[in-house]
Amino acid sequence: MFELNYEISGIEAKAFYGVNNQYFNLLKSKFPTLKITGRDHYVFAKGNQEALDVFRNKLEDIVSFISKNNAITLKDYESILSFKDDAEKQLVFDQDIIVKGINGKIIKAKTTNLKKLVKATESKDMVFAIGPAGTGKTYTSVALAVRALRDKEVKRIILTRPAVEAGESLGFLPGDLKEKLDPYLQPLYDALRDMIPHEKLEGFMEKNVIEVAPLAFMRGRTLDEAFVILDEAQNTTHAQMKMFLTRMGMNAKFIITGDPSQVDLPMRQKSGLKESMRILSEVKEIGFVYLTEEDVVRHPVVRKIIAAYGEEEQRQREE
Repeated sequence: MFELNYEISGIEAKAFYGVNNQYFNLLKSKFPTLKITGRDHYVFAKGNQEALDVFRNKLEDIVSFISKNNAITLKDYESILSFKDDAEKQLVFDQDIIVKGINGKIIKAKTTNLKKLVKATESKDMVFAIGPAGTGKTYTSVALAVRALRDKEVKRIILTRPAVEAGESLGFLPGDLKEKLDPYLQPLYDALRDMIPHEKLEGFMEKNVIEVAPLAFMRGRTLDEAFVILDEAQNTTHAQMKMFLTRMGMNAKFIITGDPSQVDLPMRQKSGLKESMRILSEVKEIGFVYLTEEDVVRHPVVRKIIAAYGEEEQRQREE
């Protein structure tokens, strides 16, 4: 039996332990073979030497992260405890801000898989971000587009969605075509308003520097020097997806986001997203990033809802 006495120096103890010892209890659960206790700025552990060495490394990583960021979230804690190699560690510790939004709001990738999305867009011109609702894939994609426009890497941003009726009827909505379609595009407007001051955003949209439009409006266009995001891509048909992907012009970035488990297309109509994931999986110039319920950045209960529905759908498939 070996012992480890570790001093947590340079940070506040409450940041390390978490509210009601939430973080510390998580830490202990990851090392069931060790007897771990903590008091103020000291952590004590007993067990075999190999496990103690791994435990010490994780302590050093946690303290280093808190020192760098002045805080740590439960997701950060979980990520540090789960990474297996230096590449994954780099993703966790790469806390670069994507953009600063309204009133100094800091916008950055909050989970390991969202950091993979950021990295993928730096090396690939076309990236698919696949995952359930609430994982931040659309919001992070919009932030990347705003950064690219700010840095003059592109000349315009185009955000688009298929206008698929999910229980509502377009015909009964008031207004002209744009007003009927705007509710489908609202999440994209919301993200932009978080990141660009109102007057500047209005100016960009009047000059078509930023365009938010339904997918049907992309037909026949060649999108050069643009950062283009196709959101809710699971609701595209085969023809729509092929049309969109072939709009890509020179010096363009495309991100396609979607959740294959939430298809609102009519019965027996194939999802263009699901099909493209299969057809394009071997194209090395295209990146694929997969998010899970562990990446949900909404209320914590959302993660449990997604997991519960996933289990029920799996049960029904098996039956």
